Amino acid sequence: MQFLANLKIQFKIMMMLGLLGIVTLGVAWYGGSVMKTIDTGYSELTNVKLPDTAKLIRVNRLGYAMMYSGYKTLAYDGNSPQAKKAAADEIEAYKQAKQYLGEVMAQEKDSTADVQAIEAVLDELHALLGPAIEMGLANNNAAAQAQLAKADGLADQLTTKSRTYNDRRVAEGMKQSDAMSASAASAGMMLLGVAVVAIIGAMGLAVFVTRAQIAGPLTRLQDAMRALAGGENHVAIPGTERSDEVGGMAKSVLIFKEAALRQEELAEAKKRADAAQALVVETLEDRLGKLAGGDLTATIETRFDTEYDGLKQNFNAAVSALRELITAVIESAETISTGSAEIAQASEDLARRTEGAAASLEETSAAVSQMDQRIKATATAATKTVERATGAIGVVDSGRSVADEAMQAMSRVSESAKGIDNVIEGLDKIAFQTRVLAMNAAVEAGRAGEAGRGFAVVADLVSALAMRAEEEAGRARDQLTATQTDINAAVDMVRRVDSALGAIVGDVNEVHSLLETMAQDNQVQATAVTQVATAVNSIDQTTQQNAAMVEQTSAAARNLSSEVNALTEQASRFNAGDRSHRKPVRSKVHAMPVASNAPHVATVTAVKQTSAAVEEWASF
Repeated sequence: MQFLANLKIQFKIMMMLGLLGIVTLGVAWYGGSVMKTIDTGYSELTNVKLPDTAKLIRVNRLGYAMMYSGYKTLAYDGNSPQAKKAAADEIEAYKQAKQYLGEVMAQEKDSTADVQAIEAVLDELHALLGPAIEMGLANNNAAAQAQLAKADGLADQLTTKSRTYNDRRVAEGMKQSDAMSASAASAGMMLLGVAVVAIIGAMGLAVFVTRAQIAGPLTRLQDAMRALAGGENHVAIPGTERSDEVGGMAKSVLIFKEAALRQEELAEAKKRADAAQALVVETLEDRLGKLAGGDLTATIETRFDTEYDGLKQNFNAAVSALRELITAVIESAETISTGSAEIAQASEDLARRTEGAAASLEETSAAVSQMDQRIKATATAATKTVERATGAIGVVDSGRSVADEAMQAMSRVSESAKGIDNVIEGLDKIAFQTRVLAMNAAVEAGRAGEAGRGFAVVADLVSALAMRAEEEAGRARDQLTATQTDINAAVDMVRRVDSALGAIVGDVNEVHSLLETMAQDNQVQATAVTQVATAVNSIDQTTQQNAAMVEQTSAAARNLSSEVNALTEQASRFNAGDRSHRKPVRSKVHAMPVASNAPHVATVTAVKQTSAAVEEWASF
């Protein structure tokens, strides 16, 4: 039993489950073997017996098919396709039946004799049907019919043998199935009985183990814990020698027992400590009350226990440090009060001077800004003048281009006039020749006599028309000569206009160069004045900020003086003992007014420099 007592509870449970598992595995193995035997039997029935029986039935059907094929050769003409197909079907049915019988003999070696008997009848039937079919194909129906009558008996014999053998096979199969069903029922009852016995045994073992090794020790340990909770600190703790979880719990309870015994010892010590602590609390309460009243000489002189001696020393050291601190604060407050008053006076003087400088600098900044605006306006006007001069140059250049184009157009007109003169000269020659031809035509008409009278009239009209053409050509030549004279005069005038425009362009270019130089100088001046104005504005803003800062400094100095006075009044409430042995701290702030003049001097210098720059730009 000691072995079970030292096992963990989980191992005990696993041992019981393992035993139950072994029994279960045994039952499962036996049931599996029985089921395997039954499965083998049923497999033989379904996979061998039944398919072979079906094949034997098909052999019987194929025998009748052979007989039917023989009779079909009698029903149809021997040369017909139906008769020939019937002969082929008989051979195919015979081969298929032989194949089925071979498969049955291959599957069932013990049935070879019965199958061979059936096969012998089948062969004999085929041997009789062969000649009968040949006779039918030869249309010898009488002989074929006699031969088929002999085969009918063999067909009946084949059916009888097949049916007898199949009936015996079916009876054997039913007998084997009944035997397997009885075996399955017997195995099921046996498995049920073994399972019931295994469950009862496992439950009995579980009850024994849980009572003897788990529930019983836990009940005894529970009683001990109740006694310990009731104040019986000397009760015995059972099960501490065990190595399982119950033993671990017993050891934990034993620790609680030892802690309870130790707690009794600590309670006695606590009573002694409470008395010493009450003395310390009362003393501290008294000294802290004095400190709250402002008495910094209230130190602890009472004798404490050793564990509170450090508290006493720390309290006395803290009171001493606080006393020295308050004394130093009082003396520093007096010194700071004197210095803050001097700082406040100097700050007020500096504030007044800074405000004056800021006002002067603001006026200077306004003047420089106005001058900057006027110079920028002058630069803008100069730029616009340059743009106008550039536009005038463009207009003059455009005029020169127009004049040049007009001169070229007149030249082209003059050349065209010369061409017209040539044309008029050609027309004049044509008119002369026409008149000559008209005269010749009149002469020839005169020679023709009365027959050429009409032609003579036409010749006269043509001669008159030629003379009129010569007159018109003369007038056109005179008009063209006058036009050429006017064109030459116009071309000369356009040349003079182009020369004048060229002189104007030269003068305008010179004026444009001078204006562009003036505009660039104005831009440079405007940039410089803008920089001066920016610098003056920056100085003005800095001076304004300095003035505001000085005002803040003055206000801060006055606030500091008030705070120091309040601090002195608060510090005087404390009793720090005799302070006659301490040396007063002298003030070192008497130099502040002198130092405060530095910003003012720098500001005045900057203003003077700015005024000089402004005067220089104004003179320019």
